[in-house]
Amino acid sequence: MASIKDVAEAAGVSIATVSRALSGRGNVSATTLAAVRRAAHELDYVVSASASGLASGRTRNIGVLVPMINRWYYASVLEGISAALMREGYDTTLYQLSKEVDQREKVFSDFLLRQRVDAVIAVNVELGEAEMKALHALDKPLVGVGGPLPGAPTLFWDEEAVAALATEHLIALGHTRIAHIGGSQETDQDFHLPTRRRAGYERAMREASLPVDDRLYLGADFSMAQGYQAAKQLLGHPVNRPTAIFAASDEMAIGAMLAARDLGLQLPHDLSVIGIDNHELADMFGLTTIEQRPHQQGETAVAMLLRTIRGLEPAAGHPIEHRLIVRSSTTRPPA
Repeated sequence: MASIKDVAEAAGVSIATVSRALSGRGNVSATTLAAVRRAAHELDYVVSASASGLASGRTRNIGVLVPMINRWYYASVLEGISAALMREGYDTTLYQLSKEVDQREKVFSDFLLRQRVDAVIAVNVELGEAEMKALHALDKPLVGVGGPLPGAPTLFWDEEAVAALATEHLIALGHTRIAHIGGSQETDQDFHLPTRRRAGYERAMREASLPVDDRLYLGADFSMAQGYQAAKQLLGHPVNRPTAIFAASDEMAIGAMLAARDLGLQLPHDLSVIGIDNHELADMFGLTTIEQRPHQQGETAVAMLLRTIRGLEPAAGHPIEHRLIVRSSTTRPPA
């Protein structure tokens, strides 16, 4: 394997010049830069990340904190983060934060220090005061996605407003018996997303002078399977069957659509369904939804982070854009 000394000899320059040319730090003439790059290419020279990190104080490694990875939203955000970091020549180290106190303490007191990350992105993770102090003590840039983090720019979206928009769409079509499939106690953790989406649903109902009926609410775990089970309970009611369902995620909404079909209901004639996400399966199912573009969220978070790493003015936190996408799963209620 070729060394930096071999490249310097082949290009006819000093080792320090090769280091400046390949790292992008320092002034190197265009002629010298071309000679160094040509020599490195011919010798198949690969820059040592560890050596470069020791010299610059940077590791080109970004730590990403997530509460889970087995959900479409988190996988999509991580895909956006990883793709953007890879384009910029950064590695990604993933940390899944559970609610187990000892495990979380190790992440903040040991793992982040051991990996020597240049910065941290927290995806929909609500951090305690001690955890925030530990992150700020690292003196590394920090960006949040999904909820406010004290002292850090954050990408967030108004969960209540998003849920209210979904409910208002159904109300505008003429529905009055609108059920809501929300989150479970297990999912109502970081930033209380299910609670805020339920609040948006209830707000829209009250503003339309419609009653909020607790019998038209069931919690689930944001999965298709539990959305199916919850919808079967709601749609099987002999008296109070809803004409529309607002599900707090597209996966639960798709589960509700499948349950309705298994019960012999015709969508959207007998039942309208709306979700949140614009999941990759939403278009195939004709699901009306509120789009949140998680892949783009990941890329935007990286762009915000790189501004700080490069010494530019830090990006301010701002709300994530969302939009209503109307497909074939919603229509006026049956006469």
